[in-house]
Amino acid sequence: MKSPLQAMRDLLVEDKRFKIEAYQFIRESLQYAHEHLSETAPSPREGEEFSDESDPNHVTGQQLCEACRQYALQQYGYLAKMVLANWGVHQTSDFGELVYNLIRIEQMRKSDSDRREDFHDVYCFDNAFEPEFEFVAKDDD
Repeated sequence: MKSPLQAMRDLLVEDKRFKIEAYQFIRESLQYAHEHLSETAPSPREGEEFSDESDPNHVTGQQLCEACRQYALQQYGYLAKMVLANWGVHQTSDFGELVYNLIRIEQMRKSDSDRREDFHDVYCFDNAFEPEFEFVAKDDD
């Protein structure tokens, strides 16, 4: 049986699309999702429900993508999109590829309801990491 470190080394050799930092980011984003789950829960897509009654701590693909977005903005600010791109991450389906690679080497688990498609087109990278400005009207006192 391979050690987790050897499994990760082998994975990085087999799949050169992503840097090791991307895998670490996914792990940190999952932790962020667990800590901020109610904040990261996007609305379900039409015809879908996110509840996983067997595991109340389960994070869906959509929730993890949103956690990745929020965590990246928190950690890297305006540079988030560029940092992720440097690691080989260009769209939400890349988060799914990272997760399923970690599942394959037994560094993450999935539920029976999880699918790779859960990570497809969750949001558009072109504007997901843009700063959000809130304009506040000045009171006339």
